[in-house]
Amino acid sequence: MTMIPLTALSPLDGRYAAKLEGLRPHFSEYGLIRNRVRVEIEWLKALAAESALAEVPAFSAATIAELNAVIANFSPEDAAAVKEIEATTNHDVKAMEYWLKKRFAANAEIIRVTEFIHFGCTSEDINNVSHALMLEEARAAVLLPAFDTVLERFVALAHQHAELPMLSRTHGQTASPTTLGKEMANIAYRLRRARKAIAAVEMTAKFNGAVGNYNAHLSAYPDFDWAAFNQGFIESLGLVFNPYTIQIEPHDAMAELYDAVARGNTILIDACRDIWMYISLGYFKQKLKAGEVGSSTMPHKVNPIDFENAEGNFGIANAVLRHFSEKLPISRMQRDLTDSTVLRNMGLALGHTVLALDSCLRGLNKLEADPARLAADLDAAWEVLAEPIQTVMRRFAVPNPYEQLKALTRGTGITKEALRDFVKTLAIPEQDKQRLLAMSPASYTGKAAELAKEI
Repeated sequence: MTMIPLTALSPLDGRYAAKLEGLRPHFSEYGLIRNRVRVEIEWLKALAAESALAEVPAFSAATIAELNAVIANFSPEDAAAVKEIEATTNHDVKAMEYWLKKRFAANAEIIRVTEFIHFGCTSEDINNVSHALMLEEARAAVLLPAFDTVLERFVALAHQHAELPMLSRTHGQTASPTTLGKEMANIAYRLRRARKAIAAVEMTAKFNGAVGNYNAHLSAYPDFDWAAFNQGFIESLGLVFNPYTIQIEPHDAMAELYDAVARGNTILIDACRDIWMYISLGYFKQKLKAGEVGSSTMPHKVNPIDFENAEGNFGIANAVLRHFSEKLPISRMQRDLTDSTVLRNMGLALGHTVLALDSCLRGLNKLEADPARLAADLDAAWEVLAEPIQTVMRRFAVPNPYEQLKALTRGTGITKEALRDFVKTLAIPEQDKQRLLAMSPASYTGKAAELAKEI
């Protein structure tokens, strides 16, 4: 069967392919091979720039330019050529090494040091650095911008609806009022913290040979300070050097990043479910899209499909991300290969995350608050003023304030008139009595508006 979006096994490469174009250069197999080539070339350039290695003289400016051009212009066709070699070698990193030697066969400067391509390296030296670079690039270019766009939308909603009163529901029951904007600000604040955690993870990498001891390096150059040199090489790529490893970099930083992303996803699952409920209650309406169908049989429906789609994809993403964070830091003895196939699914986990962020944003952009519906709910819930009334009663030592309000309001609706009649009987200063009598559910929102405006 021909491979087209309609025949793709994963919806990320099928139904949702267009939404994930930004991730393909980073997490496709092409993206992995591209980064491997980059690491191998940068390593060769580093060796040639080190005067202590007499056998690797410095490259000319023209050769440096040619090496850099291969990194900058590495194409899917180049990756396919590497894969053709792999069909014979049955080893992906060795195939890439052979491709590089063939690619530079016409360059005399490189040919004379051709055996220093992959010098002292185990495959994991190349792979772990490549994976770290893939994550660094995708985090900066795709993941954080997607989080930021959603975060900014929540901030905008917080400011827009900062003063719009809303009935809270704790345990699903009527509770002290808030504002719609304050509830959006709550989400924004949590997301800002999660975003900071995602951005703060330092991606580590190792470059210390087969079991982490520079065995091969020292066999060839026993007096050279490979630990310092290789640390400088890793840091030149914008990564943090890990000096203590087995054959593989232990993936602790990866696990930290995946946990941070999953935490952000969990916050947004919570947000999607709440907004779904607000839509159900009528607090939000959704902008209509011409030609869109909400139900195959009920033409009146405008379903909150974007938030449902987002919730589902955040859930899939977190299932994979949490497997990553639990599995990747574990390796038998000095090396087993269970991490290899797992790491090939980085695009799966982050693809579902980006897809979910896109769905969430589309849903947020459709929201329109319904002030009349919000006001009607508040006006039907005068019992929520039992809290301020009993609190003022406590201040002025009125006996059994909580119990009196409980008897008056618990489990039953109460009218504006009944509540005010009760207030009029209270032995409290007249100024405070008038303040309570002037209060309504819509005015009893505390600092909600102020907090929403400050986010």
